[in-house]
Amino acid sequence: MKLWSLLGNSQRLDGGAMFGNAPRALWTRWAEPDALNRIPLATRALLASPLNGRTVLFETGIGAFFDPASRDRYGVVEARHVLLDSLADAGFSHEDIDVVVLSHLHFDHAGGLLAAWHEGRTPELLFPNATFLTSRPHWARATAPHARDRASFIPELPGLLEASGRLQFVDGERSPLLGDAVRFRYSDGHTPGMMLAEILGADRGDGTPHGGIVFCADLVPARPWVHVPITMGYDRYPELLIDEKDALLADALARDVRLFFTHDPGIALARVVRDARGRYATDHEVEVLSARALGDA
Repeated sequence: MKLWSLLGNSQRLDGGAMFGNAPRALWTRWAEPDALNRIPLATRALLASPLNGRTVLFETGIGAFFDPASRDRYGVVEARHVLLDSLADAGFSHEDIDVVVLSHLHFDHAGGLLAAWHEGRTPELLFPNATFLTSRPHWARATAPHARDRASFIPELPGLLEASGRLQFVDGERSPLLGDAVRFRYSDGHTPGMMLAEILGADRGDGTPHGGIVFCADLVPARPWVHVPITMGYDRYPELLIDEKDALLADALARDVRLFFTHDPGIALARVVRDARGRYATDHEVEVLSARALGDA
């Protein structure tokens, strides 16, 4: 199995919103805002092939489905569908993808499922040969969002996924499509039912997999959020998220599991470390994965 980190369309979002209740004097040490107080963010996908005999894409980024006015409003930098270019650079097309794993359906994680905007065209679903995996609790949220997060979803997307006939829900830790290669855990702090996928590493003789990669989604969107108290203004339940993040990081540290960041503008992958005062940080930071074996990541 080989792994690729694939950049999608990038964004610039308000730094205060991204860092929640952290003071500006603190978060500007980690991210430099522009004149509009926005910080740079990636939307990065993870491609694995072959994984349980399939070509699997973890998330699709924000894509280019927004009309020009909305693209400007939400800080999307590029007008073209960058993920399709990144797939092509890796030697794939969206038609080659067998499975798309969606941690959740917020537009900056699932918008890449849609073709680029063109005036007069209705939204069009890409990935014609893929099965789409998400969690049942999050699907319930996406199809009946709260007023607090309704703007985070693409209204047309659930209907397109259902109409494809290729939507499947993951119940529990495993999906039949991915077998024992991937284990899922769930988080409710950012949005109910968010699904975190871990590509499992090898069993080192203790019955526990070590050395895998976990797709952190919005539980740990980038390196600054490894600091446990740091949350986003977009998180629905920040205190719960902090507890979930602490558990994830402790587990990743114990089993040498690497963190894959979807929103970090410069780093795709990193190892968890902890200092003498118990604070988490990262090292062994990797900018890009390009046809890299799991054991070499």
